[in-house]
Amino acid sequence: MSALTRLLSPESIVLDASAADWRYAIQQAGLLLENAGHCTPDYTQSMIDTVAHNGPYIVLTPGLALAHARPSAAVQSTGLSFLRLSTPISFGHPKNDPVSIVIALAAADKTQHLDALSSLSTVLANSTRRAGLDKAATVEEVLELLDVDKQHRSEPQARNKILTVCGNGLGTSLFLKNTLESVLEAWGWGSYITVEATDTISAKGKAKEADCILTSGEIARTLGDVGIPVRVIDNFTSQREIDTALRELYDI
Repeated sequence: MSALTRLLSPESIVLDASAADWRYAIQQAGLLLENAGHCTPDYTQSMIDTVAHNGPYIVLTPGLALAHARPSAAVQSTGLSFLRLSTPISFGHPKNDPVSIVIALAAADKTQHLDALSSLSTVLANSTRRAGLDKAATVEEVLELLDVDKQHRSEPQARNKILTVCGNGLGTSLFLKNTLESVLEAWGWGSYITVEATDTISAKGKAKEADCILTSGEIARTLGDVGIPVRVIDNFTSQREIDTALRELYDI
Protein backbone atom coordinates (compact mmCIF):
# COMPACT_ATOMS: atom_id res chain seq x y z
CA MET A 1 0.00 0.00 0.00
CA SER A 2 1.41 3.36 -1.01
CA ALA A 3 1.36 6.63 0.91
CA LEU A 4 -1.42 7.67 -1.44
CA THR A 5 -3.72 4.68 -0.98
CA ARG A 6 -3.20 4.69 2.80
CA LEU A 7 -5.06 8.00 2.88
CA LEU A 8 -7.84 6.89 0.54
CA SER A 9 -10.38 4.37 1.82
CA PRO A 10 -12.65 2.48 -0.59
CA GLU A 11 -15.65 4.25 0.94
CA SER A 12 -14.17 7.59 -0.11
CA ILE A 13 -14.19 6.69 -3.81
CA VAL A 14 -17.24 7.38 -5.97
CA LEU A 15 -17.37 6.66 -9.70
CA ASP A 16 -19.65 8.30 -12.26
CA ALA A 17 -21.21 10.95 -10.04
CA SER A 18 -23.17 13.90 -11.41
CA ALA A 19 -22.47 17.57 -10.74
CA ALA A 20 -24.09 20.67 -12.20
CA ASP A 21 -20.99 22.79 -11.66
CA TRP A 22 -17.55 22.84 -10.03
CA ARG A 23 -18.92 23.98 -6.67
CA TYR A 24 -21.19 20.97 -6.40
CA ALA A 25 -18.38 18.67 -7.54
CA ILE A 26 -16.12 19.91 -4.73
CA GLN A 27 -19.02 19.72 -2.30
CA GLN A 28 -19.53 16.04 -3.15
CA ALA A 29 -15.81 15.28 -2.84
CA GLY A 30 -15.78 17.13 0.49
CA LEU A 31 -18.77 15.18 1.75
CA LEU A 32 -16.81 11.98 1.19
CA LEU A 33 -14.08 13.40 3.44
CA GLU A 34 -16.68 14.38 6.03
CA ASN A 35 -18.28 10.93 6.02
CA ALA A 36 -14.86 9.36 6.55
CA GLY A 37 -14.30 11.58 9.61
CA HIS A 38 -11.49 13.62 8.08
CA CYS A 39 -13.14 17.03 8.27
CA THR A 40 -16.23 19.08 9.02
CA PRO A 41 -18.49 20.88 6.51
CA ASP A 42 -16.52 24.05 7.22
CA TYR A 43 -13.49 22.55 5.49
CA THR A 44 -15.55 21.60 2.44
CA GLN A 45 -16.72 25.18 2.22
CA SER A 46 -13.13 26.36 2.53
CA MET A 47 -12.18 24.25 -0.50
CA ILE A 48 -14.94 25.90 -2.50
CA ASP A 49 -13.97 29.37 -1.27
CA THR A 50 -10.35 28.73 -2.27
CA VAL A 51 -11.33 28.31 -5.91
CA ALA A 52 -13.81 31.19 -5.78
CA HIS A 53 -11.11 33.54 -4.45
CA ASN A 54 -8.00 32.28 -6.23
CA GLY A 55 -9.29 30.79 -9.46
CA PRO A 56 -9.09 27.25 -10.89
CA TYR A 57 -5.40 26.67 -10.14
CA ILE A 58 -6.39 23.37 -8.50
CA VAL A 59 -6.92 21.87 -11.98
CA LEU A 60 -3.42 20.43 -12.05
CA THR A 61 -3.54 18.50 -15.29
CA PRO A 62 -6.08 17.98 -18.07
CA GLY A 63 -9.26 16.58 -16.59
CA LEU A 64 -8.19 16.43 -12.93
CA ALA A 65 -8.59 18.84 -10.01
CA LEU A 66 -7.05 18.57 -6.55
CA ALA A 67 -9.47 20.31 -4.19
CA HIS A 68 -7.91 21.46 -0.92
CA ALA A 69 -7.66 24.29 1.57
CA ARG A 70 -5.27 25.33 4.30
CA PRO A 71 -4.94 23.10 7.39
CA SER A 72 -7.38 24.29 10.04
CA ALA A 73 -9.39 23.21 13.04
CA ALA A 74 -11.99 21.93 10.57
CA VAL A 75 -9.61 19.08 9.63
CA GLN A 76 -9.79 16.17 12.04
CA SER A 77 -7.34 13.86 10.26
CA THR A 78 -5.43 13.74 6.99
CA GLY A 79 -7.29 11.97 4.19
CA LEU A 80 -8.27 11.89 0.55
CA SER A 81 -11.41 11.31 -1.49
CA PHE A 82 -11.81 10.47 -5.18
CA LEU A 83 -14.83 11.60 -7.21
CA ARG A 84 -15.21 10.75 -10.89
CA LEU A 85 -17.89 12.56 -12.86
CA SER A 86 -20.01 10.89 -15.51
CA THR A 87 -20.06 14.18 -17.44
CA PRO A 88 -16.94 16.41 -17.20
CA ILE A 89 -17.50 19.98 -16.08
CA SER A 90 -15.72 23.30 -16.46
CA PHE A 91 -13.74 24.85 -13.62
CA GLY A 92 -12.74 27.82 -15.78
CA HIS A 93 -9.19 26.66 -16.44
CA PRO A 94 -7.91 27.93 -19.82
CA LYS A 95 -6.12 24.69 -20.74
CA ASN A 96 -7.07 21.80 -18.46
CA ASP A 97 -10.87 21.89 -18.60
CA PRO A 98 -13.16 20.02 -18.58
CA VAL A 99 -12.63 18.13 -15.33
CA SER A 100 -13.73 14.52 -14.93
CA ILE A 101 -11.92 13.66 -11.67
CA VAL A 102 -11.89 15.63 -8.42
CA ILE A 103 -9.52 14.44 -5.70
CA ALA A 104 -10.12 16.20 -2.39
CA LEU A 105 -7.40 16.50 0.24
CA ALA A 106 -7.85 17.27 3.91
CA ALA A 107 -4.45 17.93 5.48
CA ALA A 108 -4.09 18.10 9.25
CA ASP A 109 -0.73 19.85 8.91
CA LYS A 110 1.78 20.88 6.26
CA THR A 111 3.75 17.62 6.14
CA GLN A 112 1.60 14.50 6.62
CA HIS A 113 0.30 14.49 3.05
CA LEU A 114 3.55 15.20 1.17
CA ASP A 115 4.42 11.57 0.41
CA ALA A 116 0.88 10.99 -0.85
CA LEU A 117 1.11 13.95 -3.22
CA SER A 118 4.45 12.68 -4.47
CA SER A 119 2.82 9.33 -5.26
CA LEU A 120 -0.08 11.10 -6.96
CA SER A 121 2.35 13.06 -9.10
CA THR A 122 3.95 9.79 -10.19
CA VAL A 123 0.57 8.36 -11.16
CA LEU A 124 -0.47 11.42 -13.14
CA ALA A 125 2.85 11.52 -14.98
CA ASN A 126 2.12 8.04 -16.35
CA SER A 127 -0.26 8.39 -19.30
CA THR A 128 -1.48 4.79 -19.05
CA ARG A 129 -2.35 5.08 -15.36
CA ARG A 130 -3.95 8.47 -15.85
CA ALA A 131 -6.13 7.12 -18.65
CA GLY A 132 -6.97 4.12 -16.49
CA LEU A 133 -8.46 6.37 -13.83
CA ASP A 134 -11.02 7.57 -16.38
CA LYS A 135 -11.92 4.03 -17.42
CA ALA A 136 -11.74 2.06 -14.15
CA ALA A 137 -14.96 0.10 -13.64
CA THR A 138 -14.54 -0.56 -9.91
CA VAL A 139 -13.20 1.04 -6.76
CA GLU A 140 -10.62 -1.75 -6.57
CA GLU A 141 -9.28 -0.83 -10.01
CA VAL A 142 -8.88 2.80 -8.92
CA LEU A 143 -6.90 1.78 -5.84
CA GLU A 144 -4.73 -0.54 -7.94
CA LEU A 145 -3.90 2.27 -10.35
CA LEU A 146 -3.05 4.62 -7.47
CA ASP A 147 -0.91 2.09 -5.59
CA VAL A 148 2.49 3.05 -7.00
CA ASP A 149 4.47 1.28 -4.26
CA LYS A 150 2.71 -2.00 -4.97
CA GLN A 151 3.72 -1.72 -8.60
CA HIS A 152 7.31 -1.16 -7.52
CA ARG A 153 7.21 -4.32 -5.40
CA SER A 154 5.78 -6.42 -8.21
CA GLU A 155 8.00 -8.56 -10.35
CA PRO A 156 8.38 -6.99 -13.78
CA GLN A 157 6.60 -8.86 -16.56
CA ALA A 158 9.64 -9.12 -18.77
CA ARG A 159 12.45 -11.28 -20.09
CA ASN A 160 14.56 -9.90 -17.25
CA LYS A 161 17.45 -8.25 -19.07
CA ILE A 162 18.31 -4.70 -20.07
CA LEU A 163 21.22 -3.88 -22.34
CA THR A 164 23.30 -0.73 -21.98
CA VAL A 165 25.18 -0.08 -25.17
CA CYS A 166 28.17 1.97 -26.30
CA GLY A 167 30.63 1.71 -29.16
CA ASN A 168 32.84 -0.95 -27.64
CA GLY A 169 30.96 -2.07 -24.53
CA LEU A 170 33.72 -1.07 -22.15
CA GLY A 171 33.30 2.65 -21.53
CA THR A 172 30.13 4.73 -21.32
CA SER A 173 27.88 1.67 -21.23
CA LEU A 174 29.43 0.75 -17.88
CA PHE A 175 28.55 4.16 -16.44
CA LEU A 176 25.01 3.67 -17.65
CA LYS A 177 24.93 0.12 -16.30
CA ASN A 178 25.97 1.23 -12.81
CA THR A 179 23.38 3.99 -12.64
CA LEU A 180 20.65 1.72 -13.98
CA GLU A 181 21.47 -0.94 -11.39
CA SER A 182 21.20 1.68 -8.64
CA VAL A 183 17.68 2.59 -9.79
CA LEU A 184 16.63 -1.07 -10.01
CA GLU A 185 17.91 -1.69 -6.48
CA ALA A 186 15.97 1.31 -5.20
CA TRP A 187 12.83 -0.14 -6.79
CA GLY A 188 13.45 -3.57 -5.33
CA TRP A 189 13.89 -5.01 -8.83
CA GLY A 190 17.62 -5.70 -8.61
CA SER A 191 17.14 -9.44 -8.23
CA TYR A 192 14.73 -9.65 -11.17
CA ILE A 193 16.55 -7.86 -13.96
CA THR A 194 20.09 -8.41 -15.23
CA VAL A 195 21.90 -5.44 -16.74
CA GLU A 196 24.52 -6.16 -19.39
CA ALA A 197 26.90 -3.60 -20.85
CA THR A 198 27.72 -4.39 -24.45
CA ASP A 199 28.81 -2.99 -27.80
CA THR A 200 26.74 -2.09 -30.83
CA ILE A 201 27.53 -5.23 -32.82
CA SER A 202 26.80 -7.61 -29.95
CA ALA A 203 23.66 -5.69 -28.97
CA LYS A 204 21.97 -6.50 -32.27
CA GLY A 205 22.42 -10.22 -31.62
CA LYS A 206 21.48 -10.03 -27.94
CA ALA A 207 18.40 -7.87 -28.42
CA LYS A 208 16.11 -10.91 -28.68
CA GLU A 209 17.10 -11.85 -25.12
CA ALA A 210 16.38 -8.42 -23.62
CA ASP A 211 13.45 -6.21 -22.68
CA CYS A 212 14.98 -2.98 -23.92
CA ILE A 213 18.16 -1.06 -24.62
CA LEU A 214 19.38 2.12 -22.95
CA THR A 215 22.03 4.06 -24.83
CA SER A 216 23.06 7.43 -26.26
CA GLY A 217 21.39 9.17 -29.18
CA GLU A 218 24.31 8.46 -31.49
CA ILE A 219 24.38 4.75 -30.69
CA ALA A 220 20.59 4.53 -30.98
CA ARG A 221 20.84 5.81 -34.55
CA THR A 222 23.57 3.27 -35.30
CA LEU A 223 21.51 0.40 -33.89
CA GLY A 224 18.36 1.25 -35.80
CA ASP A 225 15.39 -1.09 -35.35
CA VAL A 226 16.45 -4.08 -33.26
CA GLY A 227 12.95 -5.32 -32.45
CA ILE A 228 12.81 -4.04 -28.84
CA PRO A 229 12.43 -0.55 -27.37
CA VAL A 230 15.54 1.61 -27.44
CA ARG A 231 15.60 4.56 -25.05
CA VAL A 232 18.05 7.42 -25.34
CA ILE A 233 19.67 8.59 -22.09
CA ASP A 234 21.41 11.95 -22.17
CA ASN A 235 23.00 11.89 -18.71
CA PHE A 236 24.43 8.45 -17.92
CA THR A 237 24.80 9.30 -14.23
CA SER A 238 21.27 10.68 -13.74
CA GLN A 239 19.11 8.29 -11.72
CA ARG A 240 16.14 10.57 -12.30
CA GLU A 241 16.41 10.36 -16.09
CA ILE A 242 16.78 6.58 -15.99
CA ASP A 243 13.92 6.27 -13.48
CA THR A 244 11.68 8.16 -15.91
CA ALA A 245 12.73 5.96 -18.83
CA LEU A 246 12.03 2.77 -16.89
CA ARG A 247 8.58 3.96 -15.83
CA GLU A 248 7.70 4.46 -19.49
CA LEU A 249 9.19 1.14 -20.58
CA TYR A 250 7.54 -0.93 -17.85
CA ASP A 251 4.33 1.12 -17.79
CA ILE A 252 4.65 2.22 -14.17
